[in-house]
Amino acid sequence: MILRFSLPALAAALLATGASAAERLTITVSHSLDIARPAETIAIPWTRVNEALPQALSQQLVIKDGAGRTLPYQVTNISPMAKDPEMTGAAYGELLFQHDFAPGEKTATFTVEKAGATVPPFAPKTYARFVQERLDDFGWENDKLAHRTYGPALAVPAPAGSNKEVLVTSGLDIWFKRVPYPIVDRWYNIGHDHYHVDQGEGIDMYNVGPTRGAGGTGIWDGKALHVGTNYRQWKIVANGPVRTVFELSYDAWDAAGTKVSEVKRFTVDAGRYFDRIDSTFTFAGPSKLTAAVGLNKRPSDKGQEVKVDFNENRTDGTLVQWITQRSFGDFGVAVIVPPAGTVGFAADERNALVTAPVASGQPLRYHVGAAWTRGSPFATQRDWQRHVAEEAARLRAPVSVSLSAGR
Repeated sequence: MILRFSLPALAAALLATGASAAERLTITVSHSLDIARPAETIAIPWTRVNEALPQALSQQLVIKDGAGRTLPYQVTNISPMAKDPEMTGAAYGELLFQHDFAPGEKTATFTVEKAGATVPPFAPKTYARFVQERLDDFGWENDKLAHRTYGPALAVPAPAGSNKEVLVTSGLDIWFKRVPYPIVDRWYNIGHDHYHVDQGEGIDMYNVGPTRGAGGTGIWDGKALHVGTNYRQWKIVANGPVRTVFELSYDAWDAAGTKVSEVKRFTVDAGRYFDRIDSTFTFAGPSKLTAAVGLNKRPSDKGQEVKVDFNENRTDGTLVQWITQRSFGDFGVAVIVPPAGTVGFAADERNALVTAPVASGQPLRYHVGAAWTRGSPFATQRDWQRHVAEEAARLRAPVSVSLSAGR
């Protein structure tokens, strides 16, 4: 999310009162849309927080909305190895919190103050982890959806006489949830057979196989899709409660004569049906290649698929999918690739694709979302299409943030 900051008021207040006298940071957030914007994540650089509240501690803050309600928050680290010997917040990155903008509500105000005591941790709504015990899966979730993808151990050929599972793919999986609490650890603990049955918390019913799944990538040469294999390395940058950020790295693969490697950076926010993914491809030779983000054409479990509909919208940069099933409930999946004017559409035997030009070392930002009729407010295909269009509108019109400090 891009935030536009207006800081003259903050600077003027600090000059007028002296930095040590500032006891409150006031944050005003505005936007231009008439639609609701639930779970809007507000990100404030920690340097700005520290200017208003010198030597503020990440675990000793109180954030309140305009009605006086205390809000959960998160402070990110620049690096796990960063040091802050002067207690100036030099190791911190951003202060994060969220607000639900109602339809027509275009401005909201918040205050940040020192708590004077340590604040207990907030219940996590986002989470990610490396799942070594399940052949190097990597799982992540928020309070709406869960996902996983596949690591190197799953790609290793099965020893003779063993029943080891083998899957070579860089596709992305979906676990559909009915509940807002974390389920990734719980589902892995109860075992593979159980989470393929809806026992009240949701179900793993999405089929990935060798496809792109829900938002996997590749390089499109105009006729064929060239893809990598299972991720090779992982790194968690931040892990809730409001936002989880992690990276997955993929070994180089051959894309019609050009060696291409990839690093995906995932940003997973609470309360959202879409994750942001920044894919950075590295290659030598061509000045640009055509990247493709894919959706599996046949993602239902065997025997469940009745109908699959796709809708391409070049204006919004969206590829929207709706799957009608026999007995498991219906679900929608979508990809958004802004800016919309650069995208195209393509397909191969297994995948529907959104394409966009990429330069080596320059990230391609896209968003992948999904929803299930039994675990979301989207009961129909039209509901899902409307939500995707509104998400695309949010991406085109980011919120603006202004800060001021004082007593």
